[in-house]
Amino acid sequence: MTTFDASRRQFLKRSVIAGVSVYVANLGSPAFASLFEDKVLAPTDNVWRAGEGMRFRLDGIAKVTGSKVFARDIRARDMPHWPDQQSHAFILRATRCDARFTGIDLSALEDAGLEPDRVVTAQDMARDGIEVPAFYDAPFFLSEGETADYLGYPVAMLIYHDFVRYRLAKNRIRSADEAVVYGEATGYPEKPPYGAFRYIRVGGEDAYAPDVFSALQETVLYPDFRKRHPVWPEALENGKDGERAMHHAQQLADQLDSPDEDVFVFDGEYQTPYIDHFAMEADNTNAWHDPDTHDVHLVCGSQSPADMVKRMTPMLSDSGFESPRFFLHPTYTVGYGSKDNTIFPYYGLIAALYGDGRPVRLANDRFEQFQSTMKRHPFTIRNRLAVERDSGRFRVFKQELTANGGGRANFSNSVAFVGTTAAQGIYYMPSSDLIAKAAYSRMPEAGSMRGYGTIQTMAATELMVDEIAAAIGKDPMALRRANVFKSGMKNTQGAIPAGHLRGDEILERAEKHPIWRERNARKREYEAAHPQHRYGVGFACVQKDFGHGAEGVFSEVRLRPDGRIEIRNTGAEMGTGYSTSQAAVVSAWLGRAADVVQTAQTDWSDLAMFETASPYTISQSEQDEAAGDPRWTPQLIQASSASNSAYYLSFPTIEAARVIFRHALWPEAEAYWRRGIGGGQARPYVLREADARWENGKLTANGMEPLSLTFLAERAHAAGRVTGVMAHAFNRWAWSRADFDIDGTSDNLPLDGLAVQYGRGAGPDKKAAMDTARGFHRLERRNVDYPSTQRNNAGVTYYSACGTLVELAVHTGTGEVSLLDHHSFLECGNPIVEELVHGQLEGGLAMGIGHALYEDMPLYEDGPGNGTWNINRYHIPRASEVAVWKQTAEILPALSRTDPPKGIAEVVMIPVAGAIGNAVAHAINHHFHRLPITPERIREVL
Repeated sequence: MTTFDASRRQFLKRSVIAGVSVYVANLGSPAFASLFEDKVLAPTDNVWRAGEGMRFRLDGIAKVTGSKVFARDIRARDMPHWPDQQSHAFILRATRCDARFTGIDLSALEDAGLEPDRVVTAQDMARDGIEVPAFYDAPFFLSEGETADYLGYPVAMLIYHDFVRYRLAKNRIRSADEAVVYGEATGYPEKPPYGAFRYIRVGGEDAYAPDVFSALQETVLYPDFRKRHPVWPEALENGKDGERAMHHAQQLADQLDSPDEDVFVFDGEYQTPYIDHFAMEADNTNAWHDPDTHDVHLVCGSQSPADMVKRMTPMLSDSGFESPRFFLHPTYTVGYGSKDNTIFPYYGLIAALYGDGRPVRLANDRFEQFQSTMKRHPFTIRNRLAVERDSGRFRVFKQELTANGGGRANFSNSVAFVGTTAAQGIYYMPSSDLIAKAAYSRMPEAGSMRGYGTIQTMAATELMVDEIAAAIGKDPMALRRANVFKSGMKNTQGAIPAGHLRGDEILERAEKHPIWRERNARKREYEAAHPQHRYGVGFACVQKDFGHGAEGVFSEVRLRPDGRIEIRNTGAEMGTGYSTSQAAVVSAWLGRAADVVQTAQTDWSDLAMFETASPYTISQSEQDEAAGDPRWTPQLIQASSASNSAYYLSFPTIEAARVIFRHALWPEAEAYWRRGIGGGQARPYVLREADARWENGKLTANGMEPLSLTFLAERAHAAGRVTGVMAHAFNRWAWSRADFDIDGTSDNLPLDGLAVQYGRGAGPDKKAAMDTARGFHRLERRNVDYPSTQRNNAGVTYYSACGTLVELAVHTGTGEVSLLDHHSFLECGNPIVEELVHGQLEGGLAMGIGHALYEDMPLYEDGPGNGTWNINRYHIPRASEVAVWKQTAEILPALSRTDPPKGIAEVVMIPVAGAIGNAVAHAINHHFHRLPITPERIREVL
């Protein structure tokens, strides 16, 4: 075994938490470049073309050749200072929730000589003081005498020090039902809901007038609970905010229950499927508790490494294990939400602690992944919508939804919240009452997953709109146009969304598309040629929010004297091409893509910022007081999720590059152009920073001599200008701002933390100021302005829109649906790398098609929690089922070159689900309220 060498390994020390020194070394960091990064990312020069942008993603070649390294690929021998011996572990899980767990019986293994080297149970957790972080709600292992809260609850971990015995034991015990022993029958557990809330809005005289009542103006309602049922405030017209809200809710209910003669009231209940992520990389970790130093090391894929650090270090320090240092190695992974605050890495940490000094790999196979990984929440949704029969105008929208969160809370409350606030889709709802509940059940936990509650609610809304159109005799596209949400209107929370909304433009394009325009003629022709099929065309359009509502992001950009650009950022690479887009975003200010991109970084001690309370619950007075400390921020680091990478995670990277441009490159370029007699080449013209342009990789402005980045970088370094910037930004549906004095100039920036690095020619004072660990000068902010805490009630303000047309055929004998073609319209601002946008769109469409037609599981004893599910029972869409060779798409041109990029990873998967449902209705004249629309369900109505 080699000993730890700090200089050789170049670990990044983050801080000391709960007495444990924390080090984070991403496998893409300089410490691992020769082992991993150099094998994955192509040199920027091979990918970037001046004036053209990225030719392909930095990891593209590695992906298509199978050489990209993921967390699942890492073994002990790959880690330079780990021992070569690799141990392995797997988890036994309960498959009953109606009887007490009384112990485990490993006789089937012992009889075959396959007894484990170590068994870890709840008794070990209690003895050694290992407690689950509060976020995860329930102990790591089920104690003897207790009944499992959910199917698949871990009861023991079995550790083996050789692979062969591990593999044989795992195969044998999977079919040995008697391994987990049960006693007294207890009945199924019952628990209160994880939470509930209500958004009530009554609009004013028109869509732009002040609201009579809204969540943004007044309050979001949260109920009391009695016998696991929510109890709302009393309805009082002149009472407190909650009581007035209920008064308005009662008035809206009366309008739905007793409508005017000219009003049609739709009332329908929708059910959405229980879906597995099926990320290609199943959950896995590799971890080691060094017996000599007692250091703990963990390799895993994660969308939220900062949260892991925050929770794992107190868990270690409070335990009976000595662990002075914790080393986290977050690496490339595949997410879709499944790696966002999952509990799985904590079991990997436990495996290391009980691994007898050996590295232990804990890696799910597909059976285990189906049994244990987080799922998409199945929703039950009741929609009621009052519509004027003549005009088709929507009046009152009421929705009651229940999100089934399974046996651990995880993000269930958040998923219900996001689904509720998105339910209006692309439509303006003059008045609305939206009620949501996140419920406990005994199914395996549901958590973060691509679409995050919105594919459930917005697909239902799109199905509802088509059914209403049929009921009142309106063209479905005309009904949409009559109610489309326009710029400046308010959402169901009472907030005005950011910028220009383009849903109406998508409707106009879709209406002119041949699939829609020729749908009736195509139906006649296809059915004449295929008498056993029914042809249908459907359309759906949604606008999806992006972001969490409290984004905290760090980013660092450094310009080397030779013109090379280096980036460090908090975002995680999940297979989305994030590294490529981060490299590209600096080009607007620095003229070319970055050469080095380090993702999933958590060491930002140079800025020394801190948080003290949840950004979602802090009061305005508390925020005002805390903001007096120039190092405080409402949110340090947010996970990579909620489609936040293109806009939010790139934002401080762009701002950091902009600071370098304004305080280094432009001054040097201007000085060069003004050199010589009479003001040089610049004097005859008017030279403005606003006229600066990078053309073919060189900087020019209003006719000036083009200058290369290498030329300007060398001059900036020699002059001691700002050549490195570390920035922090915070967004609560608007960006924070503050004043900073940068190299003698005051700037008001959309940042709340800033540190700079000066070039090698800096004078003694500047060099002395660069006193942080990485050699930065930490700047003190002034006049910080944080968005009001009331904006938490806005729900969302950033949207991107997507619409999809689908044509399909339904076989009248089998009920099978064949997707013939589909065309999508996407609005995403200025794409950072357009090829990545198309990749997201194509992958999202496949997932949406699976949601609409194929993917589903039983919730309880017959479902994945019993450990018998795999893709032999679970239908993942194949290439032939997604019209892979015929599908087309168009990206709406940006309004201007200054439009920001928008988060689109989730919105692209949603409209195809509603469009398929509407196309099936067009084909067979039946509107389904339950997804997926399977052949069995179609045969029932044919």
